[in-house]
Amino acid sequence: MTGSEHGSRVDALIRSTLDAAGLEYNRRREGVYFVTLPGTKKLQTNCWLIAREHSLAVEAFVCRRPDEAHEDVYRFLLRRNAKLYGVHYTIDSVGDIYLVGRFGLDAVTESELDKVLGQVLEAADGDFNTLLEIGFATSIRREWDWRVSRGESLANLKAFEHLVRPESPHTPGSLTSD
Repeated sequence: MTGSEHGSRVDALIRSTLDAAGLEYNRRREGVYFVTLPGTKKLQTNCWLIAREHSLAVEAFVCRRPDEAHEDVYRFLLRRNAKLYGVHYTIDSVGDIYLVGRFGLDAVTESELDKVLGQVLEAADGDFNTLLEIGFATSIRREWDWRVSRGESLANLKAFEHLVRPESPHTPGSLTSD
């Protein structure tokens, strides 16, 4: 297959996979898609799918650079990488956290792309609160106190109540388990 035949096949495959999954996306040009994956903890994860001459790249923003406990955050990410399928955590030059993957065009099928997008969503959404707990605990406590002092809603901070009220019933994400 020529490069353009691969590109057209992969472009059609990406589109049909995203349509079948009912995902919101924007096709920027042939083989380049900006996809929005809906979540529950992280309300949405934005993901790029970019077909190149010989590979399909996947890149999803997970969270900005942690404010604190960098070593603990990176330890968590490295341990988590061992359990991920098709993608891995990385950081950019400023320390923002991403999930990335690269696949040979011959290996890209609808089933495989669906699995990889599912893994991106599971990891970004499932690890989000743990990353916030580890890397932004002080900011979360400050935000909690600020909202309480002004009578503001704490609804979207309830998952972090244990950081403010240690006696509250909660099982935080395990930082030491493999």
